[in-house]
Amino acid sequence: MMNFITITRWEFKNTIKSRKFLLIFFLQISVLFLMIMVFNSFAANMESNEALSITPSLSGFATLDVDDQGGLFSRRLNSEVLTIQNSTYQQAWSRLERGLTAGFYTVPPESVSLVRNGDQVETVLYLDYRDPKRSVVREEVNSTTKALSSALTTSYLESSRPQNVASQPGVTETTSGESVPLQIIRKVMLSVLLFLPLFLFGNLIIDSLVGEKERKTGEILMAMPLTSTDIIIGKSLAVVMIMALQVGMWMVILLGTGFQLKNAGIVYIIVVLTAIPLVGLTTIIAAYSKNYKEAGIGLTFAYIFISGLLIVPLLGHISRQSAAANISPMTLVMRIFSGENIAPGEILLSLTFIVVISLISYGLSAALFRRDDVVFGPRPGVIRLTLELVGLKKIKNK
Repeated sequence: MMNFITITRWEFKNTIKSRKFLLIFFLQISVLFLMIMVFNSFAANMESNEALSITPSLSGFATLDVDDQGGLFSRRLNSEVLTIQNSTYQQAWSRLERGLTAGFYTVPPESVSLVRNGDQVETVLYLDYRDPKRSVVREEVNSTTKALSSALTTSYLESSRPQNVASQPGVTETTSGESVPLQIIRKVMLSVLLFLPLFLFGNLIIDSLVGEKERKTGEILMAMPLTSTDIIIGKSLAVVMIMALQVGMWMVILLGTGFQLKNAGIVYIIVVLTAIPLVGLTTIIAAYSKNYKEAGIGLTFAYIFISGLLIVPLLGHISRQSAAANISPMTLVMRIFSGENIAPGEILLSLTFIVVISLISYGLSAALFRRDDVVFGPRPGVIRLTLELVGLKKIKNK
């Protein structure tokens, strides 16, 4: 007895052997290398002395309370990214507890005299670990501390006598990550690159299902000992396997070109799992469409909507913590490869979203494909078809 495994094997083998597929496959790899080159050039430009200005959307990105009476540190913090709020310890702590600020930076009131005497200045940074913008605050403070420490040390060495060189000023310096907003751009860019292969093979499922109608081979396929569910699952699974292959190659290339991907195995699994409902939604369009042109138009609008569902929660997580943001697998992937601590409930939310959409999409696709009027025509309108599928209208007997 034939089943969906047989269909999957046929579809996968025929697709891999197709010259058209191989050409598209390697063109996509070339596009990836081009995107990496452009991004690395952009990143290098941002970190150079001729770096681009921060975009208006990042102005005042995060709020930082500061207690620096001497002004030695606070006036050097990047005001294009941080909104500086002068506060006392009590005021800042109250604002931290209410989520009104991402951090509190305190500097000793005698910092200026300590630096002049060559003594160490100990600064303290408190961060709200509920706020995803804390990493921006930390990197900006670290970057400022490092720059100020280097400048003061150089100035001191130039003005000191040889016998006094050992007494260096000690501005506390912590390790500094890459510049912000480059850190944000890199995370978003990497997230998009990881999910991009999922949107590049929609034409495969369109060609597989709509092609059956165009080539008039649907009758032969449905005459075989297969259910509509076997046909839909078999064809879709073949496309998911090809997507998994592409995602794996892209991850190898990204790692080889210097991108940092923590927990790469888990990231790969989640991206591939996301391909399952995406292919299911594409299958709905393919099952209902009567030709390639119609399917292409539907696929374009669907992918715009799906991209929004993935990216908007990701941007929402970066700008402001939100439990709903974890519904997007892209948000989950970014947090995983960034090394963030993720609660089991947040992982479950994203996986539940994947499972629910998969069940609905494949169930609807199979229901459409088993209807002769949808496959062979005359096809019912969207409103009438929807009412019939939900049981609000009876299906007319032919």
